[in-house]
Amino acid sequence: MATYMYTTSVPVFKQLLNSLSVILTKAEAYAIEKKFKPTVLLDARLFPDMFPLNRQVQIATDFAKSVSARLAGVEVPAYDDNEQTFAELQERIGKTLSFIESLTPAQFEGSETREIVLRPGTPKEKKMVGHTYLSNYGLPQFFFHATTAYAILRHNGLEVGKGDFMGAELR
Repeated sequence: MATYMYTTSVPVFKQLLNSLSVILTKAEAYAIEKKFKPTVLLDARLFPDMFPLNRQVQIATDFAKSVSARLAGVEVPAYDDNEQTFAELQERIGKTLSFIESLTPAQFEGSETREIVLRPGTPKEKKMVGHTYLSNYGLPQFFFHATTAYAILRHNGLEVGKGDFMGAELR
């Protein structure tokens, strides 16, 4: 099962983070081509009560690194969440990819039954076993924020499609 836990997490995160990086590159070029400030896209939201693009990217990377770290039994890297530019978001994606690529399938041994504790010691503490954490919590959260980042950019006129979201490997 360790191989399963690894292959259903790390490669999936890598695929979509790489495609998100490509989409962000296109978004920055789009802003330059259309002659508007990149912050217009970075601050864009689908609805006023939703997070803007830059926060969606931050949260997607947070889930990629934290889910992978917890399943591998290593400390979750801390990020400052202060990215304000496309370049800074690209750096964050790169840092996340480097981290998850450093993990090995062997580190995921036993992770399907390992107890994962979220927000320990708080009223929102939540406990679940690794398999449930990955399939019912971590992946859905990651997909939500990666998809929302894509949707914000598409809504703002960036010409991308499902192939861009899925990544070059699957076109």
